Amino acid sequence: PGWPERVPGVDEALPAPLPPYRVLTALADRFGRTQTFHRDADGEFAGNITAVTDGAGRRFRLALTTQAQRAEAARKQATASGVSAPEYPQTMPVSGYGADSGIRLEAVWLTHDPAYPDNLPALPLVRYMYTLRGELSAVYDRSGTQVRGFTYDDKHPGRMTAHRYAGRPQTTYRYDASGRVTEQHNPAGLSYTYGYEKNAVIITDSLNRREVLHTEGEGGLKRVIKEEQADGSTITREFDNAGRMVAMTDAAGRKTGFRLNIGSGNVTEIVTPDGRRVRFSYNDQRQLIATTGPDGLRSQQTFDERGRLAQEKSRSG
Repeated sequence: PGWPERVPGVDEALPAPLPPYRVLTALADRFGRTQTFHRDADGEFAGNITAVTDGAGRRFRLALTTQAQRAEAARKQATASGVSAPEYPQTMPVSGYGADSGIRLEAVWLTHDPAYPDNLPALPLVRYMYTLRGELSAVYDRSGTQVRGFTYDDKHPGRMTAHRYAGRPQTTYRYDASGRVTEQHNPAGLSYTYGYEKNAVIITDSLNRREVLHTEGEGGLKRVIKEEQADGSTITREFDNAGRMVAMTDAAGRKTGFRLNIGSGNVTEIVTPDGRRVRFSYNDQRQLIATTGPDGLRSQQTFDERGRLAQEKSRSG
């Protein structure tokens, strides 16, 4: 609760306030399953999550590495191959998130499985490779096959210039001086160019079809309020002060309204373009329990204490 169970006396010492930042140790869902995070108490990875136990009792080890360890591993590999070792920077580039410790996730291992305790995989479930600056460069699956790859701008740390999936052509990106994507090139499909105005984004594909997205708001509340599509049609949207959509008008001018619960944000009513209304009811866990159509007929769902569907009643009874 957010209030005390009793009012302390005038001369009574008040309890210490909770710290502003607390360490996450576990996540529990309504089914009683808990995902537990294990952190190193000391050493170079102190405070970092190095293992996870899921709700089924399986334990996974998160293998971490430092910039110095990756540099040493690269040096040994280069020496064994008879080539010069790459020069790893001593410090990591500073990003908008602050200082970078250089610690990265190298691999995820399954170390315990109650269902198959004697049949654990000999290889990691997933493995990650990084550039000299600590950028993610490749992802390998449990068979050791590379499934994803990334390339970055030499002059702008963290700016991805190419991305590829296994067996697919590489997609490349170009940016403007502000760091916004201006071109996306897909060799096996449509490519796109992007133009930016104060409250609009102009998207043109390689078939010269043009779409304009008109925006409103700032930061996390920026929303697309109008789409001018390539065929000349327009779709508009309206949002409330919390950034939730409350109405949409399609290309034919038909407007659909959405009424929301102020607290949960759940849709409680849809008003169709012809004025008909569909109402929705929810339980305390925000699960849909009833839908009432314009004709007054209702469908219902009942859930057990764990949130599982226990009973369902159709509109026809």
